[in-house]
Formats: sequence, C-alpha cells, structure tokens
Amino acid sequence: MSGIGRASVIIGAGTIVSRLTGFLRTAVLVSAVGAIGQASDAFGVANQLPNNIYAIVATGLVAAVIVPQIVRAGADPDGGQAFISKLVTLGTVALLAVTIVSTLCAPLLVALYADGFSAEQQALATAFAYWCLPQIVFYGVYAILGEILNARRVYGPYTWAPIANNLVSIVGFLVFIALFGGPRETLDGWTPEMITLLAGTATFGIVVQCLVLLVFWRRAGLRLHADFRWRGMGLRLIGRLAGWTFLMVVVGQLAGIVQSRVLSPASGVGPANFATANAWLLFMLPYSIIVLSIGTPYFTQLSEHAKAGRDDEVRGDIVRSIRTLGLFVVVATAALAVAAAPASRMLTNSAEDAVAAAWVLVAFLVSLVPLAVLFVVQRTFYAYDDTRTPFFFMLVQSVLVVVTALIASALLPLEWLAAGVALGQSLAGIIQVVIATWLLERRLGGLRIGTWLTALARFTIAAIPAAGAGWLVFLLNGGVDGWMLADKWWGALGAGLIAVVVLAVYLGMLALLRAPELTPALALARRLLPGRR
Repeated sequence: MSGIGRASVIIGAGTIVSRLTGFLRTAVLVSAVGAIGQASDAFGVANQLPNNIYAIVATGLVAAVIVPQIVRAGADPDGGQAFISKLVTLGTVALLAVTIVSTLCAPLLVALYADGFSAEQQALATAFAYWCLPQIVFYGVYAILGEILNARRVYGPYTWAPIANNLVSIVGFLVFIALFGGPRETLDGWTPEMITLLAGTATFGIVVQCLVLLVFWRRAGLRLHADFRWRGMGLRLIGRLAGWTFLMVVVGQLAGIVQSRVLSPASGVGPANFATANAWLLFMLPYSIIVLSIGTPYFTQLSEHAKAGRDDEVRGDIVRSIRTLGLFVVVATAALAVAAAPASRMLTNSAEDAVAAAWVLVAFLVSLVPLAVLFVVQRTFYAYDDTRTPFFFMLVQSVLVVVTALIASALLPLEWLAAGVALGQSLAGIIQVVIATWLLERRLGGLRIGTWLTALARFTIAAIPAAGAGWLVFLLNGGVDGWMLADKWWGALGAGLIAVVVLAVYLGMLALLRAPELTPALALARRLLPGRR
C-alpha cells in the first residue's frame, strides 16, 4: 500500500478508537448532567470557551501555516530542528499569555456567549469556566506538536493521544456520578466540590492528552528545546500568512457567538447549546474518521507538489482525494441520517430528547459532503501560501450563518430553534464550497470538476436505496417507539445495525454500477481489520 494509504489507516484507526471512547465520555457526561437542561448548557458553554479562544488565537495558524512552513524548513541543513524549537517556544509563550487573560475574563466571556442565561445559570457557567479555560494552553501545545509530527509524516501519536483524555474524563465523570448522583439537570444543589470535580476532570484530561504526545516526541527523531531567538525564523512571512487566517477564525467565532446567544434562551425548553454541541459531535464522527484520516496525508503530499510548482500533480491530488473521500462520506451521511434518532439516543437521557436532538443532527448532515470537498479545496489554497482567498469565502459563510441564525430566532419556536440554526449553518457551508471551488478553479486553470462530480453523483445514486433499506430497518423495529430508543446502549446497537444494512446495500449498488473507486476503497478498509498490514 502507498504511504498515503498507510498513513490514512493509522490515522483512521486511531480516530475510530478516539471517537468511540469520546462518545462513551459524552454518554457518561450526559448521565452526570443531562443533555437538555440548564446545568448541562452551563457546563457546555464553559467547556466550549477554551476551544473558541484557542481557535481564535491558533487554529488558523496551525492549519494554514505550520505544515507548509515545516515542509519548507525540512530542507534546512538541520532538517528544520532549530525552526521547530523556535516555533514551539513562541507558540507556548503566546498561548500561556492568552490563557491567563482569558481565565481572568471568565465572567465576561460567559456573558458574551450566553446572554440568554439567567443570573444563576451564568454564575454556574462562570464557575465551570474558571476550571475549563486553562485548557487553552494545553490544547494549543498539543495541536502545534501534532501538526509538526504530521508535517514530518509521523501520524500516529497525534491521532491516538486523545484516547488518554477520554479515558481520564470517563473515570472522573464516573466518580462524580458515584459521589453526587445524576443526572443533575437543574441549577439547584451545585457545590464547589461538584464543580471542581466535573470541570477539573475535563481540564485534566486535556493535560494528559498533551503530555502523552510529548512522550512520543523523541521517538519521532526530534529534539525539542526552549529557544527564544525568534529573529530570522521568518516571522514576517508567518505573520502575513497567519494574519488572514486569524481574521478568518475571528469572523467564524463571531458567527459562533451569535449562534450561542441565539440558542441560550432555549436552555431548559428544547435542544440548546449542549445538545447542539453533541449533535455536532455526531456529525463530526464521519468527518473525523474519513476526511481527516484520508485528507491529512494528502495535504502533506499536496503541499510538497505545490511547493515544487507541479500544478498538474496538485490537480491529480485534488481529484483523487475528493473521489476517495466522497465514496466514504456519502454512505456515512446516508447511514447517520436514517439512524439519527438511535444515534442521538446515545447522548441523551430519554427517547423524547433523542428525537428532538435527531432533527439538529439531520440539519447538520445536509452539509457533510460539501464540507469534505471544502477540506480539500481550502487546504489547496494553504499549500500555495494563500490564506487571503479562504478568508473571503469564509466571510461569506459566516455572514450567512449569522443571518440564518437570526432568522431562525425570529421565526421558530424554542423547541425547533437549534435545528433551524443547524440548517442555516449547513446552507451557508454549501454556498461557501461553491464559491471556494470556483475561485480555486480560476487559480489553477481547471480542477477536473466533472470527474469528481460524476463520482459523487454515482455515490449518491447508490446511497438512495441504501438509505431506504436502513430506514425500513428502523421502522420494522418500532421506529421512535421501539427498542432502539429504549436507552443509550440499545441506541448504539440500533445505530450500528442500521449502519451495517446501509453499508451492505451501498456496496452492492456500487458493485452493480461498477464504480472504479470501489476496489481501492475496499483495499483501504481491509487495512483497518485486526491482523492486517
């Protein structure tokens, strides 16, 4: 198998285990604080704050700048060792400063993201936030080190380290349930000890995740040391590239703030902040397993071809990655859509809550395939050191997210507000990928769009009867009143059963259509089986 194939399998296998343990972590957390309630939304907002702050400061820089710059620095006489040490030192100092300021501003941040909360709910969220915000520096260091390893074609540790975080969190949340019971959905009775254990566990898990990555650092042949001599490391180029991505992430986070504020009045009435985050977690499962595992190695190769000026090979990388991603993402969309209620039951405490959350998940799924295409298109711009163009199509998407969220707030009852916000985000994402693809086609003088659009159409044709078969399985087993929504574990079993049926029919349809992508895709999938190499 090719290097990309091997890397995809390493990343994919690690992501599968990580996501499974992540789901177990969230299921235990829901058992502790509920899924649709004021306490769960308070914790959800607080625990999301470090992700949002980190995204503003570093995510754009990490995704858009680090991999191409590490690839370029690899040509230095020392293999890029000095540049990496300077980069990690600079990143850690900046992240530490941001963490301190953010933690001091916890009450203001909670009020910014959740103005619809009552004073009591904001107070609980702020108490959680004081414990959660220190995650910023550990998230950041983990991401920087992980992307450096990816750029040097060491993919395993970055993918497998989150499993440690999930296991730590599961243990901590189980201890919380054992000591204080659950689910504790209301605002009454929360003590400092309870807040410390719940939010402190979440932060300690991120700390362990970062430390695990450091254990593997030397095994990758890298020697890391503090280096404050930042002059001459190309900060002007990095700053120019990061400037646009910084603006892009800021715009995205501003849109996220609007969404969070729109959702906060629905807390305790219907799906709100925490339930929407859990629906997004389900939505991101196929994206993480499929898009990141296959797309990340392609991005490293694509960056090398772009740096060498081999545009035709870049076009080939784009076509191959989209066709490969599409085969898997289309069936994942079909399976998750028809299994939305059982899948949502894994992260809720009742069948009624599962059905409500399922509509949010389905609304997100509208954009799953376009999001996979966007992954490839956006990172192709990054490979050419162009972060300015992605800012503008991201700006369009963010404006549409804000507009659709405000429309949903004005027109929909609180029970349907989260689904309306999610659908608006999906529609905005579809428009974004159309604009981004058009701009990249103009830049490269053609993307062979017809080739991969034909493949996506073929996959969709195969997925329609597959989805129908999965929906029939759901109905024959009682639908929303059946055993699949009886509890979390039956929900997991039901979702798995539906997924197996959808996949089997899908593969059969692809075989009938003689899809050329089927054989290499099956070869890649077989690599994930135990004992296969």
